[in-house]
Amino acid sequence: MTNPQAPQSKMVTEHLTLRYGPLTVIPDLTLQIRQGAITSLVGRNGCGKSTLLRCLGRLLPADAGSVLLDGKSIAGFAPKELARQMAMLPQGPTAPDGMTVQDLVEKGRYPHRGALGSNTAHDRGRVAWALQQTGMSDLADRPLERLSGGQRQRAWIAMALAQDTSLILLDEPTTFLDVAYQLELMELLRRLNRQNGTTILMVLHDLNQAAAFSDTLIALREGSVYAVGTPHEVLTVDMVRDVFGLTADVIADPRSGIPLCLPYALADSPPAHDDSTGDRSGAVQPA
Repeated sequence: MTNPQAPQSKMVTEHLTLRYGPLTVIPDLTLQIRQGAITSLVGRNGCGKSTLLRCLGRLLPADAGSVLLDGKSIAGFAPKELARQMAMLPQGPTAPDGMTVQDLVEKGRYPHRGALGSNTAHDRGRVAWALQQTGMSDLADRPLERLSGGQRQRAWIAMALAQDTSLILLDEPTTFLDVAYQLELMELLRRLNRQNGTTILMVLHDLNQAAAFSDTLIALREGSVYAVGTPHEVLTVDMVRDVFGLTADVIADPRSGIPLCLPYALADSPPAHDDSTGDRSGAVQPA
């Protein structure tokens, strides 16, 4: 079964302000999420990445400004209506003990069910498609607690796919996964984007992972956008210093040509002796 590309939903923020008590985390943010692309939010801990994503997913209300989806404030969507437009996977999602992969993925069809709440043939087809896309068909009857970390992540992504949304938000999806599972998950997300046109917005800590798998990077510093653009435009020596407080080399990956960040000191540390004459100041040029 194939999944025809759904019409893309346009998401923007307008003068968005987010606070935790007296602390202003996002002071005044106007931003547009690129449709049909993979976008990663990067920045230091506490800069507002996860807070912003939670607000975009309507898990956190805005203190001022608005989040618009296709020109309509997300605050005005009924829960099922919004869930048909976008899927949100927060950090560390949990499910009741004994729930199987099949049970979890079927929950993704909830926004599409009628008043009786029964699964239709179309619902069952979408669940089967989501399991197949994530490589979870053979594990459909297995309880979630008996899965590895990477398998559980894939099960939750399958649930999001079953929602049939054109927009997926993910908060640190590779956290607690080993390197192999991280690569497996990121390749899955890229395949979903390329084959199905799914817009993906995620928070990532690993700069090199973000650059390798994203079309657009948004670097946040103290709740404001420091830079937005392609990995070649955003992942620069200056950005790494100003946003992360690190001195680094940014070179072209020898295989792909994408920027590769090699940090070697805190920005306020004395520079190490270096006899090289390479340019450390600018962006990596595309290969």
